Amino acid sequence: MYRILELNPQLKPFAGDIDLRMGLYHNVKGRILSPGQTLKDFANAHEYYGFHHLEGAWVYREWAPSAYQLYLTGEFNGWNRTSHPLKNLGNGSWELYLEGDDALWEGCRVLTVVDANMTRTDHIPLFARRVVQDPKTVSFTAEVTDDRKVFPWTDGDFKAPKDLFIYEAHVGMAQEEGKVGTYREFADKVLPRIQKAGYTTVQLMAIMEHPYYGSFGYQVANFFAASSWFGRPEDLKYLVNTAHSMGIRVLLDVVHSHAVKNTTEGINMFDGTTWQFFHDGPKGDHPAWGTKCFDYGKTGVLHFLLSNLKFWLTEYHFDGFRFDGVTSMLYHDHGLGTDFNTNDKYFSYNTHTDAVAYLQLANELIRQVDPDAITIAEDMSGMPGMCLPIDDGGLGFDYRLGMGLPDMWIRTVKEKKDEDWDIFRMWCDMCMRRPGEGTVAYVESHDQALVGDKTMIFRLADAAMYTDMDKICHTQTIDRAIALHKMIRLFTLAGGGEAYLNFMGNEFGHPEWIDFPREGNGWSFHYCRRQWSLRDNGFLKYQWLADFDEDMIRLAKENTIFDMRFGDLRLSEPDKQILVFYRSGLMFAFNFNPVESYTNVKVPLPHFADYTAVMSTDDLKYGGQDRVTHTEYPSTADVKGNSSINLYLPARTAVVLKEGPEKPGYLSICGVSRAETPQKG
Repeated sequence: MYRILELNPQLKPFAGDIDLRMGLYHNVKGRILSPGQTLKDFANAHEYYGFHHLEGAWVYREWAPSAYQLYLTGEFNGWNRTSHPLKNLGNGSWELYLEGDDALWEGCRVLTVVDANMTRTDHIPLFARRVVQDPKTVSFTAEVTDDRKVFPWTDGDFKAPKDLFIYEAHVGMAQEEGKVGTYREFADKVLPRIQKAGYTTVQLMAIMEHPYYGSFGYQVANFFAASSWFGRPEDLKYLVNTAHSMGIRVLLDVVHSHAVKNTTEGINMFDGTTWQFFHDGPKGDHPAWGTKCFDYGKTGVLHFLLSNLKFWLTEYHFDGFRFDGVTSMLYHDHGLGTDFNTNDKYFSYNTHTDAVAYLQLANELIRQVDPDAITIAEDMSGMPGMCLPIDDGGLGFDYRLGMGLPDMWIRTVKEKKDEDWDIFRMWCDMCMRRPGEGTVAYVESHDQALVGDKTMIFRLADAAMYTDMDKICHTQTIDRAIALHKMIRLFTLAGGGEAYLNFMGNEFGHPEWIDFPREGNGWSFHYCRRQWSLRDNGFLKYQWLADFDEDMIRLAKENTIFDMRFGDLRLSEPDKQILVFYRSGLMFAFNFNPVESYTNVKVPLPHFADYTAVMSTDDLKYGGQDRVTHTEYPSTADVKGNSSINLYLPARTAVVLKEGPEKPGYLSICGVSRAETPQKG
């Protein structure tokens, strides 16, 4: 029996489905791998196809199984569309051999001309590593990259931090100027901010080449090209290398769930067919995103996508991936409108079993290339085993995004009065995690910051953000917003998962939404930037939120909070809106009541030890009223040996207390301290 069934006994009726899952995984491996071959050996398409310099020559290879003829055109031949035909090598492979070291060169612009269906069409080479847009014609071409050019990496001894404190970022909008930021600007100006803030991991969005900047990188056209919106390939390598020198892990937001439908810029119809990469007919079209859906059952598609993962790991030294749109991959209806409220919905005709097998293969490959790599799944369905090892019947991810948490906070803030918040129910939502599977907790990601939605601070403060953020100005609206902004983040980090994520700027309450330049806003960059000056301005309250976030992250790291998978609930008084839990030597006490402060709140302890208040959302340096004294809170024990401390919890305040050494003469039994009974004789 697979371990997934031991951890989830409720899945035992679906043991046959787990067997089918694992059977398909082994069958696909047997089909695509030669005897003795590993996935790491298999995933080398990028080393064979594309442009490569040989001794005294260049070779260009392409994969186009249904094409009649291929040609290479570009600056090297005066854009003659038929003078350089490729030779058909069989099995869908084509090759062009060009004599001379200078037959092609770094930056030489090229296109592939494909003769299929009685027509000739221009395409970007499938394995192009740089794609650029002509500012005059706005058309896209590939640029040859010379693989003799070696980047001077200095990260050979980089060891990624153990815990994941993720700073989700977009390079282009990471600057304050009204423009598209660059990889080097991000490395030199933003990475130091991330390091100071204490985050251990940067998750980069929109890196894979996309023709429309406003798509946030989700409509990928060229899978092996680092986006030219932000600079050259060596600039991205500089960014990753710099991050590693700072002790920061870098994850790539990888989009293998779909592809842009464009034929000239993208991979669609490259060989004259849709089925080269995608499902044919309606199944190949995503009904909500207007994109193309991969056919993960085809060996050629697996070769392309798995090689793509290996490429980003080896060529750019990424430390892992956040897989975008996993829910869309897993189900034939893409999870649209499906309520995953019963286990049978994970194992039905709607499940895209080929996609399940692909994700298992992807995770196995990634560990073969880099055993320390991290993978995160963006899945809102809660697919069982998503973050369990493959041998246990899982899909092999390390973490899933806790996508229910931001939804819970939005519902709470948007639909309920403060006095009606059900704190115990919110705690239960925090604890709704599959056993043995890692979860990334977060209040909001880029999804909640995009136009059409609202960031948490904007939901709490709304228009008052524009007028009342000066430190000398105090209004009920802003005081409430700042207090809850801190409490909500602390509650989520401390109780919601085994890792934590924040989108850049949200830690200091960046105002407004993200709206990329588009025709509807006059192609303005006004809402597509990060106003770091708000955080740096010592006169504004954004500094309080940033300082709190920095201290919160540092406290969580110093106490290795994620070593204890779940918090231990010590006190719940829903009528008072009080909740206290213990995790990794820290006691987190919350009073969400908007008006009532409570004295002598008796908190049962997991161990007989004294506690010291080390942080409070009400601290003066975070814009609070300083009602909580940073002092020792001595524990007492009753006649039965049950120990407790008494706390003062002001209204709308959270307090963090650190556990001291356990007092002698007492034993911790089953989480409850009891007096040690003297032994006779």
